[in-house]
Amino acid sequence: MLNDAGRLSRSVEDYLKAVYALDVRGETASTTALAEVLDVQPSSVTGMVKRLAEWGLLAHVPYRGAHLTESGRREALRVIRRHRIIETYLTEVLGYPWEEVHDEAERLEHAASDRLIAAMAHALGDPSHDPHGAPIPTVEGKVEPATFDSLAEVAVGALVEVKAVDDKGATELREMEALGLVPGVEARVVERDERGSLTIEIGESDRRRTVEGALAALVYVAVVD
Repeated sequence: MLNDAGRLSRSVEDYLKAVYALDVRGETASTTALAEVLDVQPSSVTGMVKRLAEWGLLAHVPYRGAHLTESGRREALRVIRRHRIIETYLTEVLGYPWEEVHDEAERLEHAASDRLIAAMAHALGDPSHDPHGAPIPTVEGKVEPATFDSLAEVAVGALVEVKAVDDKGATELREMEALGLVPGVEARVVERDERGSLTIEIGESDRRRTVEGALAALVYVAVVD
């Protein structure tokens, strides 16, 4: 399960990332959930989870799903750090649109060396968050907790700051950018209709914008006191 460079293989890293992502969302890393996230057959998941447990990277309790061990979590965060540093470098240095960097980073994260990632991070000034607002794990494997409500859950009248956005859909990211819903921006929820769509005001502008409920659910915010 090591590649030619003596590192964990791409498939192993993808499994560890998937278990970590499900855990962060408070979901059980069951065979079915992992198969869906990784787009593989459940039978493949069963075999891989067993092997990763033998390697000491996962702990698996039948019918209760898989959990990362300490070493598994450390390896997962190493991959996530590579991914988010690459996303940031592509955006800030190479000028990639933020809706394109996720897929590029998915490909590059498995090939980039720790030395290259360290050089990228240094060139960027050791950023703490990626272009989508997700925290970048440190070299030591520490990561800032990120538990925010979605914009769809916010009460009418609330003033919020956009902290992060879901980065999986290019179309949704383009819509967010067009609306001005990017990390660091403040917005006020003016009203919500019966379908869940929101009317918001961005920053100091009086211009009102409509955000569909499905898109608002992908924008993570904190209420501003």
